[in-house]
Amino acid sequence: MNVQLHDSVHLANADGALARLVARMRTEIPLAAAMDLRPGTHAHGMLSLHAPLAPNINDKGCAFGGSLASLLTLSGWALVELELEARGLHCEVFVQDSTLRYVAPVWGELHAIAHLDEGEHWDDFFAVLSARGKARVQIRASIESAGEPAALLQARYVARLPRST
Repeated sequence: MNVQLHDSVHLANADGALARLVARMRTEIPLAAAMDLRPGTHAHGMLSLHAPLAPNINDKGCAFGGSLASLLTLSGWALVELELEARGLHCEVFVQDSTLRYVAPVWGELHAIAHLDEGEHWDDFFAVLSARGKARVQIRASIESAGEPAALLQARYVARLPRST
């Protein structure tokens, strides 16, 4: 019972942190506001973000590829940001490189899910960050359409501790 209560409190705090981060993103990243970026959930090492189709539509009536790429990239970035925040760390976080595959059109709301890539571990990332002041982590993110993969991103994000002045 205590474990379930602790998990539900942790999930509520995680969702609150995600909502605050998305609000900040919508203020500081004009594209996030234009896309009408919305928080999903952040739990168990996964994070989701959403955006409605209407502001992200192309001339064919499906999701614009640039919006899919942006939502995937932002979901990975947000995952790293929240993992840092959970440990009380404030870093500069940016995407270093990425590979994106478009598999199928998205005809409805955009739902991106991000998680650590296979073989990656947060403990390793934070150990390197502590030792060097900078660390990299590989994230995978995906968007589905009708239960099937529609867009897939594999990206390396870098976090750098602020430099002392």
